[in-house]
Amino acid sequence: MHKHIASWAVIGAGPAGIIAVGKLLDIGINPKEILWIDPEFKVGDFGKHWRNVVSNTNVWGFIKLFYACNAFKFGSAPDFEINKRDLFGSCRLALVADPLQWISDHLKSTVNSIYGMVSNLKMCDRHWHINLENIQLKSKNVVLAIGAEPKSLSFANVEEIPLKVALDSHKLERVCNQEDTIGIFGSSHSAILILKTLLEKCNVKKVLNFYLSPLRYQVKFDDGILFADTGLKAETAAWARANIDGKLPEKLERILSNKVNLQKTLPLCSKVIYAIGFEKRNIKVHGIEKLEYHPKTGIIAPGLFGFGIAFPQAQTDHYGTLEYRVGLGKFYYYLTHILPIWMSYGA
Repeated sequence: MHKHIASWAVIGAGPAGIIAVGKLLDIGINPKEILWIDPEFKVGDFGKHWRNVVSNTNVWGFIKLFYACNAFKFGSAPDFEINKRDLFGSCRLALVADPLQWISDHLKSTVNSIYGMVSNLKMCDRHWHINLENIQLKSKNVVLAIGAEPKSLSFANVEEIPLKVALDSHKLERVCNQEDTIGIFGSSHSAILILKTLLEKCNVKKVLNFYLSPLRYQVKFDDGILFADTGLKAETAAWARANIDGKLPEKLERILSNKVNLQKTLPLCSKVIYAIGFEKRNIKVHGIEKLEYHPKTGIIAPGLFGFGIAFPQAQTDHYGTLEYRVGLGKFYYYLTHILPIWMSYGA
């Protein structure tokens, strides 16, 4: 069995894994001491499932990220399509995934990259033993950038349209028909995008939007941003204000998601979509029953750290709102803050 001892191992090559590897290189970790493990190195779910999703971050935010890490070497990159777009407008995530793929390929050739799926981790002799199907690796420190899966409510007797299909307008059109009454759960950015597609592009009979609370909108002030992470913004906010908090489209009905309403109206739905957030993927860690992390540092155990959408930063703004920060730029600045803590807390 092949063994390799490293200082740092990063598990996952989605945006969070890319940022983690870049930041480790930027602070001076020897590339030979970094292991990077992923089954595909194709920018994770971001590159695989979400390419046709419209961003809720403007183009300038993504371009700033590409240049943020010296290790990305983005000054040497080709002239990607995103560079030609309005800096303050939105774009489809495909335009972000392509530059990230270029960065990933560059980083992959710089560090020790291993294709494979990690089955479990175990701490032994102050090193983490990382077990893959046919190989065991060792590292003093491990960053879990393992990503997350869409949450599901799994109501019986109704067909579910997966979120990865629902957020791709072309795919969503193909799985809907004019006899369908579609139930969509949620009121986030993703839910609003799906509602917009269903009502404007899909010839369906009816759309029922099940929600738990009123919509939230991001509002900028001189001293901060209200609902910076959960509030609707830009084009999504404009559409929601006009069509949900304004005049409801003829085919749309919004329903408070309580037991009585669900019992009455859910049987009317031929298909449902759950746009209710994400939950982290599972990875077995010996000696830890459930992966709990410190939500302001990402610490799971000595030398074991969580990062990215599976382990988002918790932050309370000065308006008193607790939110979990998800977004590429947010991941970068969060890691800049906590990486010195990780260095001190390592195995």
